[in-house]
This record gives sequence, structure tokens and C-alpha cells, in this order.
Amino acid sequence: MTTTTIFHCSDLHFGHAAVPEQYEAMETLIQQYRYDVVAISGDLSQRARSGEFQSARAFIRQVEETSKVLCIPGNHDVAWWKSPFALGDDHKMLENYRTFINEDIEPVVHVPGATLAGLNTSHGVVSRSLTWRVRDISIIGIVRREQLDRLRGTFVESPVGDARVVVMHHNPVKGELSQRHGLKHTSRILGAFADMSVDLVLCGHDHQDAIHFIEHTKKGTVISTAGTVSNRMRGGRPSSVNSIRLSPDSVEVSTLVWSSSDHAFVPGPTKCFRR
Repeated sequence: MTTTTIFHCSDLHFGHAAVPEQYEAMETLIQQYRYDVVAISGDLSQRARSGEFQSARAFIRQVEETSKVLCIPGNHDVAWWKSPFALGDDHKMLENYRTFINEDIEPVVHVPGATLAGLNTSHGVVSRSLTWRVRDISIIGIVRREQLDRLRGTFVESPVGDARVVVMHHNPVKGELSQRHGLKHTSRILGAFADMSVDLVLCGHDHQDAIHFIEHTKKGTVISTAGTVSNRMRGGRPSSVNSIRLSPDSVEVSTLVWSSSDHAFVPGPTKCFRR
């Protein structure tokens, strides 16, 4: 029986918001448990600057010594001001991300027992992401139809029995403290995931850890929302990461919470769901 282990972190915000001690603690955990995959669901940087991405690349290089890495961009990684409303060269919005992290912004990782597919929800300022809240203009996430078609093709081609995992930045479930969705058209997107038999969604953005189960008529989907690893956690809560075990029968998500006294991430709540 194949069990796949995933270390899920998000919103690392290398830059002004960084807490170096927490990055070191993550590296220690990953080296100790040798996860099959480390999934980073966006916002590696604070201001999409090259120096911030270089720090993120150094972290990823260390992690790659023991685990495969799947990383996708978040809204902080998009220099949207270089091409608002697609006026100009769209490529420049993610130029630093592509240069220092990965040219592929929707990578796919295969490990025994699981297929993990990146889904970029961070498109900068476009008409579909506009909102009446001015401060949210560059923050809302969207998924385009052609992205769902490509994602569907990835899972159709994946081995039979593989756990199907989507890694994206914006949260499709309303945050407990923020009371906001990060992603537009969440019902439609989650419905598409159910049609694709997606087992697990890894996301961030909300800066609050959460574990949800969305039950559909065809299939339920587990949503792992990782909190930020920085000094920007919502509501004064401690930073957190998630540790995940996928078996043919179950999805187990455990939250690891930052302890200042222990200088480490310590066990928090765990939830287990049948596949």
C-alpha cells in the first residue's frame, strides 16, 4: 500500500515580513521526515523583487536535497503594474518568478501514488478580478477555462488510482477570520474539481490555517489551507504549515503550529477523511 507524504507551506514572503528562524525550522522538519513532495502554494516574495526570489530559491535548493518541490506563484509574486489589464508584455509580470523559481508556472509532479498539478490563480489586474474594494484590486484570484481544460487533461493521463492533488494560491473556502474568499467563482471551480475527481486542494493566501471538506454529489474534496510563514499571520495567530499523508483509503492533514518557546513547529489539530 503506497502512502505519499506532502509538506505544505504557503505565503513565505521572503523580504520584509520574513522570520528566518521559521525557514530554518521548516528545513529541519523536511530533512528529518524526508517528505515525498514539498508543495509551496504561492507568495514566495513580498514585493516580487529579485532579491526576495533569490532568497526563496536558496530555500528551495536546500529542500530539493531530500524532496521533490512543486511551487506556484501567488499574488505577491506578480508585478501586475508592469502589465495592468494585459496592456504590455504579460510575461514581465512574472519575469522575476520565472527567472529565479521556475519558468513553468503550472508544474506537474508525479510520485508513486499521487499526481500533483499546479494551477496559477494569480493573474494580476484583469477585468475578471476587479472588485469594489480598491485595496483588493490586485489580490483576487481567478481560474480561466483553458486552465481547467489543461488540468483535466493532466489527471486523465495520470496513473489509475493516483491521488489527484491541485496546488493553487487563492483560497476557495471563506476564511474564518477574514470572512472572504480569495478566489472568484468558487462554486464553479470546486464543482469542476469534483468532476475531475480531485482528492485534495492545497492553497494559502488567507494567512490562516484551515482544513475543510467540501462534499459534492459526485465526490468530496479536502481543502488544506496553510497559514503564512512570516510575521503577517491573521488575528495574531502563530505561523503554521501542514503535514499530509495520502493513502489509497484516506487523506490525513495535520497542522503544525509555530512555538516561539520551542523555536519549532509543533503538532496542532489533525483531520482524517476517507478518499
